[in-house]
Amino acid sequence: MRILVVGAGATGGYFGGRLAQAGRDVTFLVRPGRAARLAERGLRIKSPDGEIELRPRTITEADGHYDLVLVAVKSYSLETALTALTPAVGPRTVVIPLLNGIRHIESLIRRFGADRAWGGVCMIHATLDENGDVHRMSGLHRLSFGPLSDASPDGVLAGGVLAGGASSGDASFEGVLTGGASVGGGSFGGVFDGGASADGSDLDERLSGVTAALTGAGFDARASSTIVQELWDKWVLLATLGAATTLLRGSIGAINKAPGGSEFLHALAAETSAVAAAAGHPIQGKAAAMLEATIVTTEPTTSSMYRDLIQGLPVEAGAIVGDMVTEAAKHQLSVPLLAAAHTGLAVYSASL
Repeated sequence: MRILVVGAGATGGYFGGRLAQAGRDVTFLVRPGRAARLAERGLRIKSPDGEIELRPRTITEADGHYDLVLVAVKSYSLETALTALTPAVGPRTVVIPLLNGIRHIESLIRRFGADRAWGGVCMIHATLDENGDVHRMSGLHRLSFGPLSDASPDGVLAGGVLAGGASSGDASFEGVLTGGASVGGGSFGGVFDGGASADGSDLDERLSGVTAALTGAGFDARASSTIVQELWDKWVLLATLGAATTLLRGSIGAINKAPGGSEFLHALAAETSAVAAAAGHPIQGKAAAMLEATIVTTEPTTSSMYRDLIQGLPVEAGAIVGDMVTEAAKHQLSVPLLAAAHTGLAVYSASL
């Protein structure tokens, strides 16, 4: 399976590098400057497991169709990346985004259709240093993925395909992911339980191929039949962390040690969780436990937005916090802490 990784930052560099280390056929589509750095220094990954150095294959323009495309860029670079990677997408290519937030799903479905644009959720604490080396800072390195069905991109958030609303063919998106009716009257449940589905043999074959490619490569990877819920779970966590750390300019541990810090964090988590619940995706079980554990820590936990902000870099304010505020307004929810964080990030972004 030919795999194209779009972007070789902390996320793309880590997962793509691990895949290459495991012997997969991996190519990185990167900007010329990053290609030159990788040619000179190689791709170095430093983690609690040790350090590896690779000499990955890189390109600066798409060079034909690939079987699997992993999109690992910041949300503000997505449209540029999509233009660059489109020539790499063939009729049976699977495109899996590893972006924050949810809005990016709309862009991918519009461009490639839901048969090729799947959902992807990665959980990793990683960053790039001044040399362009990847540092994984904890034991967390997880990737889940799954098909999104033949759904229309219209209204992907509130009331749309990601919120359980109608999709093309009058099929419920939630029904598609839980084995209900799909376009053509088949059951998408067949992808995961061996039953029949519309064009099921092709989808089963591609899912099997993608699963084989991504598993056993030195990180936790699995196919998911609840990828939409996982997208929401991650979004709530990131919006809570990002809003808190950028608004108060400190780590979660520092906030918890400050007067009123714990109350602030719990109030903020309540806002983001309420938005998810109103959209039909309440945060429950392990996701709720992870959110609670994260906001009560006294460790110096931060967010990627906070790390970018203190370095004076662009931040993913819209995709992580702004879209959550917009979603809250659709459901007539009051989210004053999220709104304050959004305003602060807008002021910061305007200063760049």
